Amino acid sequence: MKSTALKSWLITSSLLLSAVALSACQPKGEGTADSAKPQQVQENTIVAIQAKVVPVKLTKSEACDAEGCMQYDIQTIQSNLKWIDDYFINRIQKADPIAFSTAPNEKINTAEGAVPNLSQSSTYVRFVDQNYNRATFALQSYSYSAGAAHGMHHQEFVNFDLKSKKRLALQDVLVKGAEQSVLDAVYDANIIWLEEHKIERSKLNLSDNFYYGANGIVFVYPLYELASYAEGMSELTLPYVAAQKLIKAEYLPSLPSYPNS
Repeated sequence: MKSTALKSWLITSSLLLSAVALSACQPKGEGTADSAKPQQVQENTIVAIQAKVVPVKLTKSEACDAEGCMQYDIQTIQSNLKWIDDYFINRIQKADPIAFSTAPNEKINTAEGAVPNLSQSSTYVRFVDQNYNRATFALQSYSYSAGAAHGMHHQEFVNFDLKSKKRLALQDVLVKGAEQSVLDAVYDANIIWLEEHKIERSKLNLSDNFYYGANGIVFVYPLYELASYAEGMSELTLPYVAAQKLIKAEYLPSLPSYPNS
């Protein structure tokens, strides 16, 4: 009897151990908490941007009316983030709808003495840099109207929050109520140049066109706003040291700890 009971106990124990071993070898189900962890990590990961400049396929590279023609040269960004690519192509199409129009060109006036006008328009998008969840692109444009003394150029910097997938306006990165303090800090940091150009503190405004430079946040101003055409677009820098309490921490690069002066 004892021998029979012992054999029965050994068989039962062996079966239990085999069941435990088999369950340990089985892959976890898709619905378990452990299987959801890799997906959650992937969703929270900030993607490193890979981008290149590509030409935009236009319906017509040259649009003409009775007075002359406008030549278009448009290049945009092609990246691994489709929502960014879509943002720029939508803006380009809204800015130059004629270049994408399927309507036929008008016949140019070739009457005796008439000189057809030839104007130019170009648009370029390029990737500037990325700092964790913030990425910056530049939208460059140039236009020349036939007969004008010179063309007009502009460069707009577009900053994105890669987590929220939205464009960052200046008010999005500033600490609430910090506008005047930022303006004063910008003026103090660039006071020599501003005084040389006879720009008083009360006359200076913050530009919503900005990018992250090596030493600080750079505010960019259109042609003629602060200086002459020959000097190009003006740039005023807010040093990162001065920006630490004025810009939201998530939109500042990681900075060293500076001793109090």
